[in-house]
Amino acid sequence: MPIVVQKFGGTSVADPERIMAAARKAIQEQDDGNQVVVVVSAMGKTTNRLIELAREVTDNPPPRDMDMLLSIGEQQTVAIMSMAIAKLGYKAFGITGPQLGIETNSEHTVARIRSIRTDRIRSLLDGGAIVVAAGFQGVDEEGNITTLGRGGSDTTAVALAAELRAKCDIYTDVDGVYTADPRIAPTARRLEKISYDEMLELASLGAGVMHSRSIEFAKKFAVPIRVISSMTAGPGTDICRETESLEQPVCGSAIVPDEARISIHRIPDQPGTALTLFSAIANENISVDMVVQNKAAAGTADVSFTVMKDDLRKTLRITQSLADQLGAERVTYDDSVSKISVVGSGMAHQPGVASHVFRALADAGININMITTSTIKISVLVASSQAGPALWAIHQAFQLDKPPSDRTIATSPPPPVTAADEKGAGGTLCDELELAINEDLTIEDVWLDSNQSLVTIANIPDKPGLAAAVFENIARDDIVVDMIVQDAGIGGHANLSFTVPREDSARTGEVAERLVQEFKGGPVSENADIAILCVAGVGLRSHAGVAIPMFRALAGPNPDSDGINVRLINTSEVRVSVVVDANDGEEAFQRLKAAFGY
Repeated sequence: MPIVVQKFGGTSVADPERIMAAARKAIQEQDDGNQVVVVVSAMGKTTNRLIELAREVTDNPPPRDMDMLLSIGEQQTVAIMSMAIAKLGYKAFGITGPQLGIETNSEHTVARIRSIRTDRIRSLLDGGAIVVAAGFQGVDEEGNITTLGRGGSDTTAVALAAELRAKCDIYTDVDGVYTADPRIAPTARRLEKISYDEMLELASLGAGVMHSRSIEFAKKFAVPIRVISSMTAGPGTDICRETESLEQPVCGSAIVPDEARISIHRIPDQPGTALTLFSAIANENISVDMVVQNKAAAGTADVSFTVMKDDLRKTLRITQSLADQLGAERVTYDDSVSKISVVGSGMAHQPGVASHVFRALADAGININMITTSTIKISVLVASSQAGPALWAIHQAFQLDKPPSDRTIATSPPPPVTAADEKGAGGTLCDELELAINEDLTIEDVWLDSNQSLVTIANIPDKPGLAAAVFENIARDDIVVDMIVQDAGIGGHANLSFTVPREDSARTGEVAERLVQEFKGGPVSENADIAILCVAGVGLRSHAGVAIPMFRALAGPNPDSDGINVRLINTSEVRVSVVVDANDGEEAFQRLKAAFGY
């Protein structure tokens, strides 16, 4: 019999009336011939009230005690939901995270799932019960209650669906995934379908509907998800392997409002520098978001990166100490920045998307402080005061309110993928469904690209419109751009670097030279002797320090003699890319394959 996992968030179980409505949805699913597992969050603002209660006692509660306290919220909902189902004449069995067999590590308040035992759930389902499970919680190997952190109930639901080979319905207070936050872009449109990679990028950007860790689980184990409103009827949005449209280059846009940018200027450009810096930050369990390394004056580089604003003070302390040790010129920061990103699988094969983004921002008078790109995402850092207008400008520029002509509309979610399906279809998931259901980092690919050239335009005026002008002119010459990196400027100027096919290097340089004559920048440099190395996988965003093995492998056991120098760094939620000298490319590739066991 098919299994369906239903997850109800806090607003969907905020009061007894909504709990009864959720119970009826679970019963309807069982009446339709499915076995049902219901995963619930704490009611309404219960978790917030428990946090406030702890703070009335102490400003620094022990994490283990906080987990014991916060787990109460979900247990309360489990009990009331089970009562509601029983009142309606059906059999229910409530169960906590530890009771259902979710084992985690011991990182209290931010624990990660190590394994799930579902024999008890399966027995209960076979006995005709609707299983009501507490989201957000588990138990470590010593028997301590743990919680999974923000979005933990989503993670619980998708992890259970993966282990049970089930589909997963996420009931929430919105009726699907939108092209942007409707509060900022009033014409935002509900998507019929979105791919795992697109949703992972949007979830990591704070899209709000689901947390990135749950999408990582879904992608890793091919779990079909549908996001549905618990308040109104409607088809919702399917999250699966397929995208809604390949014709439309962008499917959505999002803001990360509360970021802070830190820049280390004129740091010695030598092997091991990135490893030293980001290892120290990762050791404090600080997640770094955007990372940009660009060439500066001879023999030096500028490194800029963003962290959440709450982590700024701690990160600055680490960074300033390391900058002094490494001989950097200065450290600067900005705590009033926001990241704006556009996401879409279609941009991977359509030229001119970046220039379209930059032109929309230029026409709105919005200056770009940093740029990073990946295969399906372009991110820019702007002043926080301009974040809303920036999102709205991009949404309008790509006409995201209009359904694409080639969109596919699913009438029901795709069935769960089984290991047998994958083998029979000749899939490329490497039998991933045979792996233990856990949150370990999974590397999907490591590759070397030796056919690119690096073009750098130094000292461009740091003002609106420059990036748009550069990439519009390049697009007119039918030159395809891969990586784009713009560092945080200093003294009113910034450096812009990007890669193009090697055969287009000379033409690109000519375009750049013409432009610097217009805006009084430069010089322009071209370097055809480079290699790009990329590591792609699931979990790159949510695992603090995931780039460290990459930097460590390139630095070697003795950076002074064995180190491979990193010329450029570019990061996203699903890929980390670096540029090295061409003569180091093959050696770097072999080191990375060894480091990641690929």
